[in-house]
Amino acid sequence: MSPRGSATRSGRRTRPIQLVPRALGPFAGGPPPEALVVREPALAVFGLTELTRVAVACATLTTTTALSTAKWIFRRGDRGIADAASEGVVDGLMRLGPTFVKMGQLMASSSGVFPRPLADACLRCLDEVPPFRAAQARKMIEADLGHPISKLFKEFDDVPLSAASVAQVHACVLDDGRQAVIKVQRPDIARRMVVDLRAAYRIARSLERHFEFFRIANATAIIRDLHHATMTELNSAVEATRQDQIRANFGVFGDNTGVTAPEIYWDYCGPRTICMERMFGIPLDRFEELIGRDLDTEMLIRRGVKAWLESVIVHGPFHGDVHAGNLWVLDDGRLALLDFGIVGELPQVWRKIMRDLFYANAIDGDFSRVAKGMRDLGYARGIDIGDDRFGNDLQAALAPLIASDLASMKITGLIMGLIEIGRQWNMSSPEALVLLGKQIGYFERYAVELAPDWNLGRDLFLYRNIFPEAVAEKSATDGTELPAD
Repeated sequence: MSPRGSATRSGRRTRPIQLVPRALGPFAGGPPPEALVVREPALAVFGLTELTRVAVACATLTTTTALSTAKWIFRRGDRGIADAASEGVVDGLMRLGPTFVKMGQLMASSSGVFPRPLADACLRCLDEVPPFRAAQARKMIEADLGHPISKLFKEFDDVPLSAASVAQVHACVLDDGRQAVIKVQRPDIARRMVVDLRAAYRIARSLERHFEFFRIANATAIIRDLHHATMTELNSAVEATRQDQIRANFGVFGDNTGVTAPEIYWDYCGPRTICMERMFGIPLDRFEELIGRDLDTEMLIRRGVKAWLESVIVHGPFHGDVHAGNLWVLDDGRLALLDFGIVGELPQVWRKIMRDLFYANAIDGDFSRVAKGMRDLGYARGIDIGDDRFGNDLQAALAPLIASDLASMKITGLIMGLIEIGRQWNMSSPEALVLLGKQIGYFERYAVELAPDWNLGRDLFLYRNIFPEAVAEKSATDGTELPAD
C-alpha cells in the first residue's frame, strides 16, 4: 500500500495508514547477560549516613514502643504488655520504611525464632505497606522502558493493585489488548535499602554483644542473608528470568496443568520493571470462600505441592515465599504462584539428600542413604557409628514429623528436629533447608483448612515425576490409583 493512500472504485481516496513501530523496552526478547549480574555492595561499611540512620532507627523504635506501651497502661483490654510493645515495634518498622518492613516480614514468617507476640504483630508488614504516588510510578516506568506510558500501553491504572516493601503493581493493557500488570520498584529503593541494611547490621552486632538471645539467634547472619536476598530481589531481570524458568518447568513432564505462573512479557521489562500476564482469582487463605465453591480443595493443595516439590528436587529453583498473597486460586480453578522476588535453590548435594529423604519416607523406609549423604558433607565425622545406625536415628527424629497428618505437623517441630540431630551428632544445622522448611510450613497451614486428612510425606502422587518407576511399582502393589493430573 502506498504511504499516500489508495483510490477506491468510487474514486475516493482512503486515509493514509501510519505504521508506528511498537514501543519496546530494553529487555525485548530477553535480558542481556550483564543484566543478570547481582551486585552486592559491602555490608560492613559504616559512615556518617549509616550512623545517622542508626540514630533515627533507634529513636523511632524507642518512641513508638513507648507510646504503644503507655496507651496499654490506660486501655489494657484483652492484650498483654508484650502484645502492646510488639505493636509499637511494628509501628516503628512501618515508619522507618521498606527495609525495616522487610525485617518485619522476616520476623512474621519465623515465629519459631522470634517471640510469638512480635511475630504475630509483624503480620501487619505483609499487607499494610502504603503505596507510593502514581506520578512516581509513571516516571520510573518511562525512565526504565524509554517511552511515554501512552506509547507503551493502551491503558494504565494509576491506582496500584498492591504495594510491597520493594515494589508495587499496576494494571495495564498492552497494545494488542492483553491484560497485564507491571511491577515497578519504589523510587531510590536500592540506595535506601543499602544504607538501612548497613545500619541494621551495626545494630545487630551491638545486640549480639549485649544480649544472649540475639547471639543465639545469630542476628548478624540474619541481616547478611537479608542483604543477599534483597540485592537479588532488586535485580528485576533476575526475578523475571526465574519466574519464566519456573513457569516453564511446571510443564516439563506434560502434567501440572492445574498449576501455573504469570507469563513474562519481556518487551515491556527493564532493570526496575517487570511486565507480566494479569491473573484473576483469590488468595489461597480465603478458606470459607474456597470451600463454598465447587472445588476439590485437597486436590488443589496436592497439585500445588507436587509442582513445587518438583521444582525443589528435580529442576533446582523453587518459589521461596509461598504465603497466601503469592498463592492464588484462579477463576478457572488453577493454582497460580505469584511474585518470584524470593527464589531458593538447594546445592546439588542437598537436593540428593532431600530426594533420599522423601524416597525413604514414601517408598522403602531406608534412611541409611540420607545418613551417607550427610556424612559425605562432613557431618558426624569422627564419631564411630555406621550409616545404618545414623539412618535409624534420622528416621526416628524426622519420619514422624514428615509423615504425620499435616493437621498436627508443625514446621517449628521439623526445624527443631533437624537442630536436635545436629546437637546429637556434632554437626551444624542444615541452613540450606530453612527456606525449604518455611515453605512446607505454609503448605501445612493451608492443608489444615483445605485438606485436613491429607498426608504430604506418604502421598505417592507428589513423587510421580521424581521417582516414576518406584511410584508406579508401589502404587500397583498397594492398589493406589493416582490422579491423572
